Amino acid sequence: MTKFVGCIDLHDGQVKQIVGGTLKENDDSLKTNFVSSHPPAYYAKLYQDNNISGCHVIKLGPNNDNAAREALEAAPGFLQVGGGINDENCEEWLKNASKVIVTSWLFSKEGEFLVDRLKQLSSKCGADRIVVDLSCRKTTTGKWVVAMNKWQTLTNLELNEETFAFLSKYTDEFLIHAADVEGLCKGIDEQLVSKLYEWTKSLRDNKDIKIVYAGGAKSVEDLKLVDKLSHGAVDLTYGSALDIFGGNLVKFDDCCAWNTEQA
Repeated sequence: MTKFVGCIDLHDGQVKQIVGGTLKENDDSLKTNFVSSHPPAYYAKLYQDNNISGCHVIKLGPNNDNAAREALEAAPGFLQVGGGINDENCEEWLKNASKVIVTSWLFSKEGEFLVDRLKQLSSKCGADRIVVDLSCRKTTTGKWVVAMNKWQTLTNLELNEETFAFLSKYTDEFLIHAADVEGLCKGIDEQLVSKLYEWTKSLRDNKDIKIVYAGGAKSVEDLKLVDKLSHGAVDLTYGSALDIFGGNLVKFDDCCAWNTEQA
């Protein structure tokens, strides 16, 4: 069954909600929906106290390491962490994180997928301690392609059945931000959620994998929608719509209640 999963997005050391498509090297174009008055540790404990498992803290750019450590240390072994993860720092982050989330390091500067890096990281950390971030953008040809570097650079890795089958040799969890709708609160990418089920349907016959989708969720009813579209195979996280992030569309307590009902 689909479950609610929590997120903590960090930008310049603060918990924020940002319109994903505006994340660029030059912050002049950045559109921010929310800046929290609470420290990262507040959200880490909030999720832990309400038994919202599988939550992640994401470092969006530089100056976020201390904030991320604060969140992880508030709930040791509870949160996943992503942002700048590589083979040199992964073990250090795993001292307090349940898993590390990796994206850009798996690609060259030009966006070419470097499979040996994934093999190396999986061997070093264990496939069960790695989340591969396949955050993506839809192309004009109707394909979803992994985007890196704050979702501004399209890579040569397309989301499809073959990609998931191959990557599942080295990880058992995927995080997918739909970058084109991230932070807009205008609804999820329903077609992408349906595809995530289709692309991994046969894979699930032989392996337990987890997929977390993020982007555009605007109602607690989206949990039911994702559950229907993905046949319960995809979990959902909320951002700007959630009341704990300044939103007025979704109540955190309702999301917690949904998880309790599914359990």
